[in-house]
Amino acid sequence: MSGSAALASDIARPIIAIVGRPNVGKSSLFNRLIGRRRALVRDVPGVTRDRLYGQVEFERWRATAVDTGGFDPGSVEPLVEGVRRQILVAVDEADLVLMVVDAWDGVTALDEEIARVLRRSGRPVVLIANKVDAAGQEPALSEFYRLGLGEPVAVSAEHGRGVAEMLETVRARCPRPAPAPAASAETPHIAVIGRPNVGKSSLVNAIIGAERVLVHSEPGTTRDAVDTTLVYRDRPYVLIDTAGIRRKGRVSEPLEKLAVVMALKSLERCQVALVMLDASEGLTAQDAHIAGYADAAGRASVIVVNKWDLVPPGMVRKAEVVDQIRDRLPFLGYAPICFTSATRAEGVAELFEAIDTVAAEARRRVPAPAVTATLQQALGRRPMSIAGVPLTIQSANQVATGPPTFAVRVNKPGEIHFSYERYLINALRRAFAFTGSPIRLSFRRAVGPRGRRLRR
Repeated sequence: MSGSAALASDIARPIIAIVGRPNVGKSSLFNRLIGRRRALVRDVPGVTRDRLYGQVEFERWRATAVDTGGFDPGSVEPLVEGVRRQILVAVDEADLVLMVVDAWDGVTALDEEIARVLRRSGRPVVLIANKVDAAGQEPALSEFYRLGLGEPVAVSAEHGRGVAEMLETVRARCPRPAPAPAASAETPHIAVIGRPNVGKSSLVNAIIGAERVLVHSEPGTTRDAVDTTLVYRDRPYVLIDTAGIRRKGRVSEPLEKLAVVMALKSLERCQVALVMLDASEGLTAQDAHIAGYADAAGRASVIVVNKWDLVPPGMVRKAEVVDQIRDRLPFLGYAPICFTSATRAEGVAELFEAIDTVAAEARRRVPAPAVTATLQQALGRRPMSIAGVPLTIQSANQVATGPPTFAVRVNKPGEIHFSYERYLINALRRAFAFTGSPIRLSFRRAVGPRGRRLRR
């Protein structure tokens, strides 16, 4: 699509939606299937709210698993209704549905209601009886036949019992995969970070033109880090929506602490961080704290001033806001600034232009002779001595990207003041830009005959 984003369909892998009432172990099963702890798991209902996607591999067979929130078809409570819509979307896009029930609880009225919804959906369904920790429980599963979904498959998601047998059944029921398109290693993964209620999920939904993640006025609605694969103007991206990051003093509930940890982990697997600010509230100390996470993680960053539509016309100019941000966030002076209105889907095109720019700059490499010449010229303009010994740069070369990292061989590698290091970084930025990316220097001792002479 040219003016909006489209979810990229994974035509090579069948999609398997995991649904069921709250607290039957859907997220535990999801984590077991994808082989890592991706979804939050806690023994309270309602932990999962958004759709989570993960890859399943079983004997060279692959599928995409979708974790969903607890399903309550009859609830009219706004947040539960939003979760219900998310689940119905997951069912609609699925090739196969796994309905999870609790073997200890037996058939409940809510199980029967969910089963009716799934039968009407027309999707093939495999009934999964979870929490079957011993063979002695299996005879009691016969009551689940009355759900009209066929024979229940007994598993223990927590301990892994019966999961391999379940996957054999699932594989047999799924359609055969089509040939997979070649994957691009350069597809940018974009983490959307910020404090609660700045409009992160609204922005993701505005970008893709659909309610991919749950949006609600209650701060802290998003808990898991949610990945969305999309194509915007014929280019693929992966968006990672994350939980709002509060000040440590305000994070007391254990589940919210887990959500913050997972939001920070999202920075480890992204190439670009969108640091979102609320234009209607101005820049806060917590905004600066969160921006520091992106810088410390070495991620290319774009500062997104959201809710610009809520600022009264003429009250403040964009140039003034940019000056305030540069003054308050000097460590992110390399990051471009975009203004958006998620509710009106304004500023999205400009935002993606900035994303493309910083993603490309983070991957760019510079020849070693050019790097060495730039730093030696900077040293010539502003010489530095350490204990009376002039600092000498023997050579420099780029050793990594994302962030651009340079090994610099000098005669005094452990004694260079951070302010002079910042001066050298600024010299590299003036010469090579690296828009949106932090630059890292690794000082190493000079080598060879010249290196021995420099150490005297």
